[in-house]
Amino acid sequence: LQLVESGGGLVQPGGSLRLSCTVSAVSGYTLDYSAIGWFRQAPGKGREGVSYISHYDRSTYYADSVRGRFTISRANNKNTVDLQMDRLKPEDTAIYFCAAARSHLIQAVWQMTHMYEDWGQGIQVTVSS
Repeated sequence: LQLVESGGGLVQPGGSLRLSCTVSAVSGYTLDYSAIGWFRQAPGKGREGVSYISHYDRSTYYADSVRGRFTISRANNKNTVDLQMDRLKPEDTAIYFCAAARSHLIQAVWQMTHMYEDWGQGIQVTVSS
């Protein structure tokens, strides 16, 4: 799969942004058969799993740091997976990536980057006044 993130930018603390991950099929493999994870990487830090949505049962997972503020959703007919980010904080500043996994992932492993086969290029999100 080919994945492209959009919707990033600069926002003030307390504000909102909506990121989109647009997925293009490769060799007949489509979003219908992929779980999608959103990750982020702040300067000097490792890549952190933010949220996940399954293609199998639409189950969702969230990192503790974003639960209650971020919401993940998918629209297979539009080939997109969105991440709605509300009540943003300066510590949410990072490059955000979406990634595709060809298997349903359980809660114990969804944040492991090696479980994902395809990655987008990433998009910057800056939360600052």
